[in-house]
Amino acid sequence: MVWVSSMTSVHENDTSLFENYKWNCLCDEECVGLCKYLTSSTAAATKMAEGLGEGKTAGKTIKCKAAVVRVSGEPLVIEEVLLAPSKAGEVRVKIICSSLCLSDVTYWKLRDPSACFPRILGHEAVGVVESVGENVIEFVEGDYVLPVFVFLPDCGECVDCKSKKSNLCSKFPFAGVKPGMPRDGTSRFTDLNGDVVHHFLNVSSFSEYTVVDIAHVTKLDPAIPPNRACLLSCGVSTGFGAAWRTANVEAGSTVAIFGLGSIGLGVAEGARFCGASRIIGVDLNPDKFDIAKTFGVTEFINPSMCRTKSVSQVIMEMTDGGADYSFECVGLASLVEEAFASCRKGWGKTIVLGVDKPGAKLSFTSQSILNTGKILTGSAFGGLKAKSDVPVLVQLYLNKELQLDKFVTHEMAFDEINKAFELLVQGKCLRCDMWMDKC
Repeated sequence: MVWVSSMTSVHENDTSLFENYKWNCLCDEECVGLCKYLTSSTAAATKMAEGLGEGKTAGKTIKCKAAVVRVSGEPLVIEEVLLAPSKAGEVRVKIICSSLCLSDVTYWKLRDPSACFPRILGHEAVGVVESVGENVIEFVEGDYVLPVFVFLPDCGECVDCKSKKSNLCSKFPFAGVKPGMPRDGTSRFTDLNGDVVHHFLNVSSFSEYTVVDIAHVTKLDPAIPPNRACLLSCGVSTGFGAAWRTANVEAGSTVAIFGLGSIGLGVAEGARFCGASRIIGVDLNPDKFDIAKTFGVTEFINPSMCRTKSVSQVIMEMTDGGADYSFECVGLASLVEEAFASCRKGWGKTIVLGVDKPGAKLSFTSQSILNTGKILTGSAFGGLKAKSDVPVLVQLYLNKELQLDKFVTHEMAFDEINKAFELLVQGKCLRCDMWMDKC
């Protein structure tokens, strides 16, 4: 017998009893979503139900396990931390599954003055609301949710969030990667000695529980499995959205993608979905080409093999004048310039997705902008609005129109997190999902 968050008892593998469950799921035996996850593992369901539904922990400080970065670049330490209750406008979430992103590695290694330790990293995750803070009416205990990282809150109240033209919230504008919560700047985490442990990107998902502002939380259809839903928090959505929303790639067009990591492959998936006829992938690692083909990439360029020609010259020759859309997915000013040079005059559009080092500058002549008619634009989170667009992506996945499965190359227990970091640093991993219940 297992217990779920509404405290309805269900026998293992008996999905019929979910008729009375909070998610009101009436899935059949082929369900691959949250119901199957819950009922297929007594331990998993019991762990996820701890503290839910009866108010056992609501409003109280709880003790939980987290992977803490204490020293830059050194192995994360799995230790017990204390997590305070959510304040007004916040929810406390029990994390089910968390994925590892390159941004986590970047801030794990950080040594400059903006480095902030001890810290709990992680921002691609999915979980269940354990309790809600004051004045929260959008969420209730037991909601299946996706936290969305710091750059893209969706308050639903400001001019930008109400407009279809922008996804850049003006109520909670991005002001750097801060160590505290967005409303008051303080942390909800402390270690067992009472010392503050800092947040990361307003999510900090490398913890069994975390507190997230409601502007950064999106409800999910429980039919999508946790180990696929967590991919929609950052990289995959950014790439897919950039092709689908920002560029609005037209059917039959030609696309060039600089960098074939998760974001670049997300762009390829979005371009394929939009009907692009040619998708050219550019990367120094030839090992990425085989997997890129599965996302619709049709041709490949290895810059080290271009000899005396630049990549933009090669693309101009391949396409008889340039790509209709170019995407920079690495975060290098020189590649932005090369992507811009690769797109067609008159209507070519270059979308910048990669995050370069602070202060990096681009170099263009006025004539190269005025006389070519090209467009250069940035795209945060692929131009998506989390609360309205992420549910659309979920439905596309459930309809088998969006490929998420192929992004996951590894899955492991949470206590193997340092192994996951090693795989990503070595370039042997695209996305690694870590299950909290296996810690």
